[in-house]
Amino acid sequence: MRNDDGYRLVLASASPARLALLRTAGFDPSVQVSGVDESVVDSTDASELCLALARMKARAVASTLPPDPDVLVLGCDSVLAFDGQILGKPANAADAVRRWVAMRGRSGVLHTGHHLTDLSGKQAEEVGATVVHFADLSDAEVEAYVATGEPLHVAGAFTIDGLGGAFVERIEGDHGNVVGLSLPLFRRLLQTFGVSVPELWKKTPA
Repeated sequence: MRNDDGYRLVLASASPARLALLRTAGFDPSVQVSGVDESVVDSTDASELCLALARMKARAVASTLPPDPDVLVLGCDSVLAFDGQILGKPANAADAVRRWVAMRGRSGVLHTGHHLTDLSGKQAEEVGATVVHFADLSDAEVEAYVATGEPLHVAGAFTIDGLGGAFVERIEGDHGNVVGLSLPLFRRLLQTFGVSVPELWKKTPA
């Protein structure tokens, strides 16, 4: 939906958590999923990987849109760096259980790549990194959490804004970044386009 100032935000992500976060913060983005093949991107560096995927998603969506100087496309992608590995979504329930058995009582770094582009080709990007300290779950808690299905659909096999929130002892950094989108980081990206956050807030009748 175009706001009164003309700017329109398109979120190139299927994540309901990212959409909810933006809406809670006053934005009203439309959603267009890129459908890109994430397996074509390979990197052993968590920051490089999540940023490359965010860039690919945003550019793929931008390439399908008709010319419009007031459209901005935001792509995001998250991965967890843990114990020398890069963890995206688990392959299956057994994989999620293995991860949680390894992660419990320890910590990892959640990296979220953000890429913002307009339709003329101007781009800005940045990675947010937040240290996540996991609770020391019992075997029964691990099994019960994985059985809910939630860990199967998210990077690192956990959420902080859902059922998994009880299993995150604390974080060092931006909470939103762990959800999947850092609002302060997004503000910095908007500034490179000369756009302020209030210009993208959803307008309501007076």
